[in-house]
Order: sequence, then structure tokens, then C-alpha cells
Amino acid sequence: MIERPASARAVPAVARRDFLRLAGAAAAGFFALGATPDRMRIVATLTALALDDELTRRSMTEAATTRLGGLIAGLRQRGWVEGINYRFELRSSFGGPDKLKTAIQELIDLKPDVILTGSTGETAAVLAATKTIPIVFATSNDPVGNGFVESLAHPGGNVTGFTSSTPEMGGKWLQLIKEAVPDIARVGVLFNPATTPRAGRYYLDSLEAEAVTCGVEVVLVPVGKAAEIESAISRFSEPPRAAMISLVDSFLVVNRQAIVAATSKYRVPMIYPFHYFVDAGGLMSYGPTLEVRSADYVDLILRGTKAGDLPVQSPRKYELLINRSVANTLGLRIPFTLLARADEIRE
Repeated sequence: MIERPASARAVPAVARRDFLRLAGAAAAGFFALGATPDRMRIVATLTALALDDELTRRSMTEAATTRLGGLIAGLRQRGWVEGINYRFELRSSFGGPDKLKTAIQELIDLKPDVILTGSTGETAAVLAATKTIPIVFATSNDPVGNGFVESLAHPGGNVTGFTSSTPEMGGKWLQLIKEAVPDIARVGVLFNPATTPRAGRYYLDSLEAEAVTCGVEVVLVPVGKAAEIESAISRFSEPPRAAMISLVDSFLVVNRQAIVAATSKYRVPMIYPFHYFVDAGGLMSYGPTLEVRSADYVDLILRGTKAGDLPVQSPRKYELLINRSVANTLGLRIPFTLLARADEIRE
């Protein structure tokens, strides 16, 4: 079962008082849908976040608004009920390479029916450890380039999943932050080469091309340790006028609080790829709308479909979030033309 933190003991999306009633009804639906009750299936999940991280806690307690909660709700709709005909096994890889290796080995030893991963690095590590257990990545930015799949339409092997962005996103982030801060002369690009796609190059080509068009200098800001974040961001508080871009990077997500705190302290505008950063007090984000579609593929795999026969799916919608209160704190007047295009404006 999931190793839940002490403060997150509620069954995701289901109150304990309703669990038995729903479990019984869903179990009946399970047989009606044609699933076989021969054994308890195991759905294993790997997260790069610490188990006591706010995002981990939230994913265990909120309904379909989170990846794990939405997965559980989606599986229930398809007749799979946690504790009745399958169980979750969650492990955290937070803590470095040794912890990642240990977490993966623990999951593989359970002989799960499917393993879900949440980042490119996790997927690469799990795929290196098993070529037989089905793998579904909840997000991967370059599954073909990383060698996970043969093609998006025909993955082959034992892995499939969902992409979260395209290389053109680099240029789009620059367009948006320049629109929010029109007088910038340079833009710092924050990333960890070890945990972002192609060590950053996946996004940098389009970003650098856009920089030539709009006359902005691109300054690469690689960081490898949390202790390096503040000093890296502080460099962009001095003239000439600057802003920053956070690439898609699991390391940056884990350290989002420190990043947002540093941008606030040094008054550096930054655009992020996920709403998690705006939730933490960041200025703005542009990225794929969270759609929990993993349940579709997990269900098919549990019923016998090969992971490699399921095409990799791309995002269907992107969203722009702007925190106007943060903009005011930074002394920015966000243009009305940009605010009008925002999917959500926070005050």
C-alpha cells in the first residue's frame, strides 16, 4: 500500500466513511467491466519529491485535481478499487542517485503490473533496470530523443506515456516574459543539466532563435545543488535589466520554494513551466494543463495490452497563469493585452 505521510492518511478522493460503500459498488462494476479477480494487481509509482513535500501530500488527498488522486479516481471508474483488486506502492527517489536506485529496486522486487514515473530522469532509470515490466511516464519532454520509444505513434518495448511540452516552448517562454517586462536586455535560463531534457538543449535552440529576433541576450544559468540557487538568481538583480526563465526540470520543481524566495528577495521576474511555481508565489507560468490521463493506459495494461502498443500522447491544452500581486511587488505593470490572454489571474 502507499506509504503515506502521517498527515495524509485519507484515502485520495474518498472519505473513509464512504470507502466501504464505494468499494463494494466499484467492485461490482469491476466484474461488470470484464476484469478478472484472479489476483491483486500492483500499480507502482515513483516520485522525485519527498514524501512530506506539499505536492506529494496534496496528490494523496485531493480528488481529480492531482495526478495521483485523478489516477485513483479514473481507475475506480474503470472498476479498479484500491485494496480490493489492486494496490498502490509508492516510493520516493528524493535524496540523490543512491536513493533513486534503492527506490527502483524496491518497486521491481514487488513484481508490479505497471510502474508509473513522473520525470524524464526517473523513466530513464527505471527503463535501465527493467525491459519487461510495463512503464507509463506521466510526463516526458523528449521520449524519442531520450531513447525511451521508437516513435510517438509506435513506442515499442515496454514503455509509453505522455509528453508535457515541445522544443518550441523555449521561444514561447521568452516571448511571454518579454511581453511582461518589455525593457529586458538579457534573460537568464535556469536549469540543472543533469535533470532537464538534453541538458537544456531541447529548449535552448528555439529560445536562442527568439532571442535574436527580439534583441535579448541569453545567459545560461546551470545549477546542480540547491545551495547554488540563490547566488545564481541574485546575478540578475543588477543592471542591465533582466528576467529569467525556468526550464522543465524535476530538480527545479523539488526546489521551487527556494527559487521563488530568491526571485522575490532579489526582485527578479521569472516565468515557469508549471503552475506549481505560481502556487508557491511565482510571477507567471506557461505550460500544459494538468490532465490526468494515466488511468486510461494503466487500465489497458492491467487488462493485458502491451505498453509498447499504446501511442505516446501529447498535451491537448496549454495554460497561462499570472500572479498580479507578485507583479505589483516587483514593480511591474503587466500589459492588458497579456492579462487578456491569461487563463487565470491571481491577486
